[in-house]
Amino acid sequence: MIKHTLLSAIFLILVLSCNNDKPINLSIAKKEVKEYYDSGKFDEEIKLVVDEAIEKLKNVKFNENSTVVFDIDETALSGYDYALQIDFGYDLDSWTEWQLKADAPAIQDVKRLYDYLVDKNVYIVFLTGKRDVTCESAYNNLIEAGYTKIDTLICRSKDEYKLKAEEYKAYHRKELTEAGFEIIMSVGDQKSDLVGEFTGIKVKIPNYLYTIH
Repeated sequence: MIKHTLLSAIFLILVLSCNNDKPINLSIAKKEVKEYYDSGKFDEEIKLVVDEAIEKLKNVKFNENSTVVFDIDETALSGYDYALQIDFGYDLDSWTEWQLKADAPAIQDVKRLYDYLVDKNVYIVFLTGKRDVTCESAYNNLIEAGYTKIDTLICRSKDEYKLKAEEYKAYHRKELTEAGFEIIMSVGDQKSDLVGEFTGIKVKIPNYLYTIH
């Protein structure tokens, strides 16, 4: 089962060794995450990641089957507004309701990477952990946010709901590869987006809102 947790939990691990093995107060951790996003430092960090990814792509030979796999949530689209609304928590019903609105904004530097790849005539795949019930809204949201070239959108079917994220994504990357697509890059905000075979260049987008197990 997918479970979202505050990135503050990760932040706690970082401070354990220098705070007498006592975690930081949760309200302080939330405040620091909010300040990091609102200050523009988060955007600066993503810009550096994307700059590095584009530099790596300059050494790649593109062909007619070259494919890049993008995650959606906190990769192509930002859920920061939702995180603020629920005080950095998680609730499946409210999360589903928010997704159905289909108005999440693009993460602009990831959109810049996407535009670079579209100019190279790369096959664009969006491989998301979103469930099938929100797949249409995900498509509409991507289009509205400027991701107008979508060659394939893959969402979880009902029989995949209980798969671990890394299993689900690895399975579909393997399926794409066996169908003849050469995955030259995978872009995601979770480690589970990038583990396993057939990833190509791995681009890890920072996410300080939650982790997925």
